[in-house]
Amino acid sequence: MTSAAPEGPSSNLDASLSGLPLRPGSALDSPVPAADSMSKQPLHHSRNFGLAVVYMILMRTGWIFKTESIIMPAVLDVIGGSGWLRGCLPMLNRFGQSVPPLLVSDQVRNSPRKKSGLFVTTLAMGFCFLALSAIWVFTGGEKSWWLPMVFLLIYGVFFSMTGVNQLQLNTIMGKLIRVDRRGSLALLGTVLGAISAVLCAWYLLNLWLVDESDVSGRQSNFVMIFAVTGAAFVAAAVVGFFLKEPPDNYTERRRGGKDLLRAAVSTVKHDRNFRKVTIIAACFGMYLTLFPHYQRLGRDQLGLGLTALIPWVLAQNIGAAIFSIPAGWIADRFGNRLVLQTMMLILCIAPVMALCLARIEDVGQAWFTVVFCLLGLTPITMRILNNYTLEVTHNSEHPRYLSTLSIAMAVPPMVLSPLFGALIDWVGFEFVFLIVVMCVFFGWLLAFWIDEPRQQFTPQAPDSLDSA
Repeated sequence: MTSAAPEGPSSNLDASLSGLPLRPGSALDSPVPAADSMSKQPLHHSRNFGLAVVYMILMRTGWIFKTESIIMPAVLDVIGGSGWLRGCLPMLNRFGQSVPPLLVSDQVRNSPRKKSGLFVTTLAMGFCFLALSAIWVFTGGEKSWWLPMVFLLIYGVFFSMTGVNQLQLNTIMGKLIRVDRRGSLALLGTVLGAISAVLCAWYLLNLWLVDESDVSGRQSNFVMIFAVTGAAFVAAAVVGFFLKEPPDNYTERRRGGKDLLRAAVSTVKHDRNFRKVTIIAACFGMYLTLFPHYQRLGRDQLGLGLTALIPWVLAQNIGAAIFSIPAGWIADRFGNRLVLQTMMLILCIAPVMALCLARIEDVGQAWFTVVFCLLGLTPITMRILNNYTLEVTHNSEHPRYLSTLSIAMAVPPMVLSPLFGALIDWVGFEFVFLIVVMCVFFGWLLAFWIDEPRQQFTPQAPDSLDSA
């Protein structure tokens, strides 16, 4: 789904020797890759494409039982969490998906085979939820001062593993999957994964979730919800282990945290187009601060119980599958920029719709599910941002650019999410939701001012960044 980049580091000297033209007038002049590189077939492509699809199906099936916008904040509410504690969920989420990837980006780049890291991180993600399941066995989810803290601690560890996992996954997909097949991979993984996830969630959550007002004495079975999540991730780890990956031979020295942060700042400073992309990512990060609060808004304002989470979970995953079909098709044929522009505009609708439906009880109870259908755009938008980033730099620089993008996306949730949660408790949902809508709208406008790399074929040269 991205334009190809030459293997390994390049420089302007390399380009001049090879006869490739340079982009003039840029601080980061870079070689223009051959047009036919779009169709270059990596080794074992068919096998790896199939395994990648299965991996994504298993991950999405496990993920539906721990949805950040629905299941996890509801669990925190059950064990006594307040608004600011719910606000910690996006903070920990984005911290884990930004800082750890930055710290290990050099290690990922220099690793001969990325699939080993993919296996370890996916396995660790599964063990986190198996640990939560075991804790729930012994505590029964009773409200206490310490259980929310333990829950958030494991949640933070989980997303630290998730952040490194996504860096490994995006890097290995950039290495093993052909440029013009990445959109198809995202499409198949999302659609088939959503079908699997929706069927499992519809059947199992109806068995395991119970309203607080239920008079039969039954309680929601979070033990099994967490156990199934963990088991799906463990199974995905096993699938990822069987990817066929030729070794890399990158040997760049490993740098400390300050050097890595300096490299990220240099990347943004010297790449004008990517600088705009990071601002769009930050606007998208603002959107993520609202995720834990949609279910609370619906349940509080519309008087709904835990069983209302089931259609919301299904709607969010169905929405992801539906939107991914045109998104993948358009991205493969016309580029990721057009899809990003469309997604950012549609994202503005969900917060406004949620506020309006919450004010009309009868209509809201019937139609609030549509809000979560629109939230299904979120993982697709994240994937489009990642895939666009893969297009604007060389393969050897993918870890640096992806980790820099993750930091830009993470800053708003890390800084503002607990504050927004507290503000919702103090002044209500409207003020916070409308601030976020304005930020996302600005990101949509900015998306019209970024380059379309498939027209220009000018990925940034890593040596220029390193010497900056």
